[in-house]
Amino acid sequence: MKIIYQGKTKNGLDIIIRYPQLGDEQEMCRYINDLSKEKTFVRFQGEEILLKDEINYLKSQLGKIEAKKAITLLVFTGNKLIAISDINMLDKTEKHLGLFAISVAKDFRGEGIGKLLIESVLKEAEKEISDLKIVTLDIYQGNLIAQNLYKESGFIKYGMLPNGVIRNNILEDRILMYKNVN
Repeated sequence: MKIIYQGKTKNGLDIIIRYPQLGDEQEMCRYINDLSKEKTFVRFQGEEILLKDEINYLKSQLGKIEAKKAITLLVFTGNKLIAISDINMLDKTEKHLGLFAISVAKDFRGEGIGKLLIESVLKEAEKEISDLKIVTLDIYQGNLIAQNLYKESGFIKYGMLPNGVIRNNILEDRILMYKNVN
């Protein structure tokens, strides 16, 4: 198990940030299904992920990590998964681009986990993925807290797709951001 960080959040919660491993699939499945039920600013909006699908996803992601085409970091407090972030590389003419994603469980937002996780995944990606030059992300227009966090982390807005996402059956603009690395 490759641990990236072990310490406390700003509110004193003990956490570990580490790479995923086989055996994490059950907790990852619980985590994404909890986020999906919340219908927060993530792609899943109430759908339920099956364990078999999470197993396939984890195996695929571990292969990408091994091939230096992705970084995935998990945040645990005890045995409970409370946050995930990853950067997945594109290919061909976009092989220098990495797509960034992050989520933090509802009860653990506001503790500095997101900021720490962004710093950790970017640092790991710069170290492990030699092709990475630009990290991109897209974000819901209404997610102002995350937009500010990304700006603080050095991301720059470069565009907007009007009505680019649907959340709670409402069209919402998608904000596009990037950060140069390496």
